Amino acid sequence: MLDQPIAAIRNLRVEFQTKDGPVTGVEDVSFEVMPGETVCIVGESGSGKSVSSLSLMRLVEFGGGEIADGKLLFDRKGGGVMDLRDSDQDSMRTIRGNEIGMIFQEPMTALNPTFTVGWQLTEGLRLHEGLSRKEADARAIELLKQVRIPEPERRLKQYPHELSGGMRQRVVIAMAMACKPRLLIADEPTTALDVTIQAEILALMDRLKRETGTAVMFITHDMAVVAQMADRVVVMFRGNKVEEGTVEQIFADPQHDYTKALLAAVPKLGDMTGKAAPEPMKLLGVEQHYTAPIPGSDEVLLEVKNLTTRFPVKGGFFRRTVANVHAVEDVSFKLNKGRTLSLVGESGCGKSSAGRSILRLVEPLSGQVTLDGVDVLALSQTELQKARRDMQMVFQDPFASLNPQMTLVDQVAEPLRNYNIASGGELQDRVATLFDRVELPRSFLRRFPHELSGGQRQRVAIARALALNPKLIVADEAVSALDVSVQAQVLNLMMELQAELNLSYLFISHDMAVVERVSHDVGVMYLGRIVEMGPRAAVFENPQHPYTQALMSAVPIADPTRRKSEKDLNFKPIPSPIHPIGYTPGPSEYKEVTPGHFVMTSDSGY
Repeated sequence: MLDQPIAAIRNLRVEFQTKDGPVTGVEDVSFEVMPGETVCIVGESGSGKSVSSLSLMRLVEFGGGEIADGKLLFDRKGGGVMDLRDSDQDSMRTIRGNEIGMIFQEPMTALNPTFTVGWQLTEGLRLHEGLSRKEADARAIELLKQVRIPEPERRLKQYPHELSGGMRQRVVIAMAMACKPRLLIADEPTTALDVTIQAEILALMDRLKRETGTAVMFITHDMAVVAQMADRVVVMFRGNKVEEGTVEQIFADPQHDYTKALLAAVPKLGDMTGKAAPEPMKLLGVEQHYTAPIPGSDEVLLEVKNLTTRFPVKGGFFRRTVANVHAVEDVSFKLNKGRTLSLVGESGCGKSSAGRSILRLVEPLSGQVTLDGVDVLALSQTELQKARRDMQMVFQDPFASLNPQMTLVDQVAEPLRNYNIASGGELQDRVATLFDRVELPRSFLRRFPHELSGGQRQRVAIARALALNPKLIVADEAVSALDVSVQAQVLNLMMELQAELNLSYLFISHDMAVVERVSHDVGVMYLGRIVEMGPRAAVFENPQHPYTQALMSAVPIADPTRRKSEKDLNFKPIPSPIHPIGYTPGPSEYKEVTPGHFVMTSDSGY
C-alpha cells in the first residue's frame, strides 16, 4: 500500500446559514483514505458523515452549506495533489464521476426517470472518456455484467421504474464505477435494500474494489455493515470525529463512550441463542425499568386461517382486470396473549399485506381471522369500528402516519375522543400519562410532528396505538427507519410495555437480528406464503426451508472476524406474484419437524 493518501480531509468545518445565524454541520474533522482501502464513516443521523463526503465532492454548496475552513486534498490520476476547496465548479466537473465516483442512498432519486438506463450509464463515458455511442454502449453492457445484472442488453433500453430496488442500486454502482474512479464514495448505499440484496451489493462492492484497486469511503449507521466492509473506521458524533482505528480495534476495544454505546445498541444475530423468551437489550447510560425475559401465555388471542388477499391488475382500453397480484396466499397462524409473532421476508413477500388484511385496512379475498373469539372478516363497518379498539397499528414511517397540522396532544387524544372514552381534564391526564409511558417529556404535548426527531415521532405513534388499551398491535417495520441507538430504545420500550400490559405484537420486519431479539415465534414469508413457522429458537437455530437458510446466510454480523464472501451467497431471483385471472394455486402443505416447528412441503416457488 502506498504512503500517499488518495484523499485527505484536514480540519474541515462546514457551516449552514439559518435565520438564527450560522449552524456548524461539521467541526474540525480530519481523516484520510489510502489506495485500495475501505474507510467506513459511522454515526447516527445528524452526525455530519454525509456532509463530510459531500464537501469532498464540493456538492455541499448546492445544499446550502459553506466550507468555512480546512483542506480537501485529492491525489489526481495524472499525479499531483490538489486542494479541492480552491477548485472552481468547471474543474470539479472533470473530477466528479471521473476520478471520484459517488453512490447515493436512494437510487430512485439518483437516476433520472425520463432517460433510459443505457443513456444514463453512457453519459459519463462519452463526456469524460470521449467514447463514441457504440463504444460507450459496449462498455455499459460490460459494466452491467460486472455488477451481475441479467440480460444487460435489454436493461439498457429500460427506464429506472422498470427495475427493482436492488437492480437500480446496481445500475447506480455501475455508473459510479464506469470511469474507473480512484475514490468511490458510498453514502448509505444499502440502507433501503432487503437483507439478501444488501449482502450481494456489499460483496459486489468488495469484489470491484479488489479488482480495480479503487479506494472506498463508505458512509453508514449500520455497525454490522461496517464489520463486513471496513479496513478502518471513523466514528462521528454531532459534527465531530470522536474515534478512529482499524475495524478490529473499534469492535474489540472501543475507547470513546459513544462508540461503546453504539456497539451495545446493535442487536447481533445469535445473541439470543439458548434463550426461550425475548428480553430487552442492556444499554449503556440508559436507565432501564425491566430487563427480565417476557414469557407470554398459552391463551390464543389471534387465529388466522387460510387468509388470501389479491390485488387486481387492470389493463386495456376499458381498464378491465386482466390479472391478479397474489399478495397473500393461504396464510394460517396463531398468536397467543402477551407474545410476539414476527413475520419476516423480503420486500414484496406479502408480510405488510398480511398485517393490513388482519386489520381489514385492505379487504382479504377469503379466509378467517378470529380475534379473541370475534370473526373480524364477518363484521359490518360499524361493528368493525368497535372491534378496532382491540387492534391497532404502528406504521413504518411516523412522519407519514402523523398529521403535520395537529399538535401531538390532539393526535394521541383523537382515538379517545372517537370512542368517547374520556373528555376534558380526564382526557388531558390520560394523554399525559401515555407520554410518560413512552418516555416523552410532557413539554412535547403542544409540539407538532416536525419538531421531533424520528425516534420521538415513533414513540408518539406507539402512544397513540396504546391509547385504547388494545389487545393486539401490528408493528409494520416500526423501527426500520430509526438510528441504531434509538431503535434499541424503542424496541426496549415495546418489550417493557408488553410485559406490563400483556400486549400481543404482530411484528413485521426484514431485519433478522431485531426479529431474533423481540420474538417468541417467527413466520418466514416468501411469495405470499409462510414457508417456515415455529418458535424463534427453532427457526433461527435450525432453519429447514432452503429460503430461510438463504435469508439467514445473508445477514451481516457485527463482528469483523465473521465476514461473508460472494461465494457464500446464492440467491435465486424472486418470481413474479402476478398470475392470470383463471390461475388457481395449490394449497399450502406443511410437515412438523419438531413440536410447533412447521416447514412447507408443497411448492413455494423457491
